[in-house]
Amino acid sequence: MQVFKRIGLFLLTNILVVVTIGIAWSLISAFFGLEGINKSMGSLLVFCSLFGFGGALISLLLSKVMAKWMAGVKVIDPNTNDPTLRHLVNRVHELAARSGLPRPPEVGIYESDDVNAFATGPSKRNALVAVSTGLLRRMSDDEVDGVLGHEIAHIANGDMVTLTLITGVVNTFAMFFSRILANLIASNVDEKIRPVVHFAVVIVGDILFTMLGSMVVSYFSRQREFRADLGGAKYSGRQNMIAALRRLQTVYQIPADTEEKDMLATMKISNRKGGGLMSLFKTHPDLEDRIQALQRAAV
Repeated sequence: MQVFKRIGLFLLTNILVVVTIGIAWSLISAFFGLEGINKSMGSLLVFCSLFGFGGALISLLLSKVMAKWMAGVKVIDPNTNDPTLRHLVNRVHELAARSGLPRPPEVGIYESDDVNAFATGPSKRNALVAVSTGLLRRMSDDEVDGVLGHEIAHIANGDMVTLTLITGVVNTFAMFFSRILANLIASNVDEKIRPVVHFAVVIVGDILFTMLGSMVVSYFSRQREFRADLGGAKYSGRQNMIAALRRLQTVYQIPADTEEKDMLATMKISNRKGGGLMSLFKTHPDLEDRIQALQRAAV
C-alpha cells in the first residue's frame, strides 16, 4: 500500500538529500582541512543556510521525478482513447483553468487499491496531479471532482514552494545544531578517534534533528490542507469537497489499534483524533475537523 503522499515523499527526499550533503561536507572538510569552519559560529551558520536551503531546493526540483518513481505514476496522454482517463484529464484541465493556473499540470495514474491522490511539482507551470486506480473505482464523479479540486488548490496556492522555504529553515538549524553537538562531543574524546566521532555525530544529528524539524513542516502542512479544502470547495463545489471527505471517512474507518491506522494518520489522512508524539508528525488534519471547517467557511 502507498504510505506516502506529496509531503511524505518530499520529507523523505529532503532527509536523504540533507544526509548526503552532510556526508559530503564532512568528507570535503576533512580532506581540505576546513574543520575551522565548523567551529566558527558565524561561518557555520552561513554554510548551514546555504546547504540547508540547497537541500530543500533539490528536494523540490526532484519532487515530480520521485513521485513518479516511488508511486509508479504513469502520465496520461491527453489524447488517450480511454474515455475514463480522457475525462479525468479534461476535469483536471478545467479545474486548473478555473483556478487561474498558467499551465495545466500533468495528469497521472498509478495502480493501488488505496483511495489516494496527490499533487506535486516545483512550480505552478511544472506540476503533476496523480490519482490511484482505487480512488477512481471507489469514488463517484462528484467525489473525484472534490479530490481533484483540492489537489489543484495545492498547486494554485504554491504549497510546495512555501513548504520548501520552511524546510530550508528547518534544515539550516538541523545541520547547525548537529555540528555544534558534534564539536562538543568530539572535543571530549581521545584525539585519535576525534574525527570519526565528529563524523558519526554529525550524520546521526543530521538525521535526528531533521526528523524533529519535520514536526514543524507537518504543522504547516496541516494548515495548508485546510486552505486546499477551501480551494477545492471553490473550484469543484463545497458539496463535492465535503462528499469526498465523507467518502474517505467511510473508506478509512480502521480500528484504532492497527498498524495501518497509525501509518495513515501519520503520513496521509486521519479519520480519528489522536494524541501523543505521532500526532505531531501528521501532515493531514483529522477528517471531521476538515469537514466542520468547510461547513463553517464562506466559500
